[in-house]
Amino acid sequence: MSTKSTSHYDVIIVGAGPAGFASAIRCAQLGFKTACIDNWRNKEGQSQLGGAHLNAGSVASMTLLQSAKLYHQLNHDIAKHGIYAEAISLNLPQMIQRKNKVIADISHNMAQSLVHHGIDHIQAKARLLNARQVEVISTDKQVKSILTAKHIILSTGSSPMKLDNVPVDNETIIDSICALNLQTLPKKLAIVGAGVVGLELASIWNRLGAKTILLEAQEDFLSVVDQQISGEAYRIFTQQGLDIRLGARVISAKTLNKKVCIDYQDQEGTHNLRVDKLIVACGRKPNSMMLAAPEADLLLDENGYVYVDKNCRTNLPSVYAIGDLTLHGPMLAHKGIEEGVFVAEFIAGQYTPINYENLPSVIYTGPEIAWVGQTEQDLRAAGVAIKVGSFPLHANIRAQATGKTDGMVKIITSAASDKILGIHIMSTLASELIAEAVLAMEFSASSEDLSRTIHARPTLSEAIHDAAFSLKQGVMQ
Repeated sequence: MSTKSTSHYDVIIVGAGPAGFASAIRCAQLGFKTACIDNWRNKEGQSQLGGAHLNAGSVASMTLLQSAKLYHQLNHDIAKHGIYAEAISLNLPQMIQRKNKVIADISHNMAQSLVHHGIDHIQAKARLLNARQVEVISTDKQVKSILTAKHIILSTGSSPMKLDNVPVDNETIIDSICALNLQTLPKKLAIVGAGVVGLELASIWNRLGAKTILLEAQEDFLSVVDQQISGEAYRIFTQQGLDIRLGARVISAKTLNKKVCIDYQDQEGTHNLRVDKLIVACGRKPNSMMLAAPEADLLLDENGYVYVDKNCRTNLPSVYAIGDLTLHGPMLAHKGIEEGVFVAEFIAGQYTPINYENLPSVIYTGPEIAWVGQTEQDLRAAGVAIKVGSFPLHANIRAQATGKTDGMVKIITSAASDKILGIHIMSTLASELIAEAVLAMEFSASSEDLSRTIHARPTLSEAIHDAAFSLKQGVMQ
């Protein structure tokens, strides 16, 4: 293996997912000589930026879900509009190909942006050697080099967790990445985990016609979501045909005659399930293994997360970690992007702290679920005096006109000050509607402020206005 001469940079970013890419762009904008090292490759072995978020996460999932929604609508909903179609068929490989094309186009645009900003994009594996040096190994393992920098930003993201008793072979027992690239439609599939990833995958394959069973070990459905919203979500998703089994702990899974035989336990005992495919979607873990040489002494916790302070600094001088590598907030792309920009500006001497309390979360199902702030159950458990207002989507004119009336908007405020403490939305395009809620909370708005803000009519956003207006008549609860 040959060794290149050392190269010097102001900033080196390891990882080109949302967090690393955003950080690299901002570093270059601030005048830093910047390099971005990334090892993600597509099936053809070509460089593809965007990390798991673009290639095997929310963007890929959302793209497929849009296709699945169209297919389902053509088969089940368009007759209501006086439109009739015959012989609707599914070409799954072409659907996957479209998804891959969307991803490739976005990745290409990202690469062009790196060039435009004068950032060195290095397709390679990288390992932190010390506070100033990164070892780079080319993808063909023939060239090894050492890069030095005044500052190093670690942003290698996360990957799907594995279960010891459910061995993934990516043929019949598959992970969430493989689940976005199936070439044939399984008649019956099961998913281990009914969290965000499991539900998004279930929404895709259920709409395409697969009998879909979710095995969730927890007794509560979507425990991170406001209970009123999660209860409504359970009802709606069950009506859509999802078979959601709570308190179902998978004991074992094995392939037999090209089928997957699953044993799981619940309160009623042990059960056996036989499916065509089993998807393991039980969470994600930080990509910190082999991230740093042992002698670098980079501090990790027992779960592999990189220790950082409030400014994303690790225990090593001038080394930062952002995105899914840290426990600062949930594993969300937009959280990582904000951290990437923050660190770039922090290095430049600018300081604008991130408000993690007003971080929106989204589940890209149909309807979508989005929220910001605190849940009713958490506030009540803390003994906070609150007021709660809500508005059902079936009473919204735009929702009625489009036939998308499932869901609601819920607003929680302080009983003393009327300050908004949380907004929870289940609706078509909830991911878009939540932006108004985030902005309102960022500026410490009250429900009175929202109720007096004029919304266009007819729009889905009126539901936020009407939920706030309902609090005018609310009483302390």
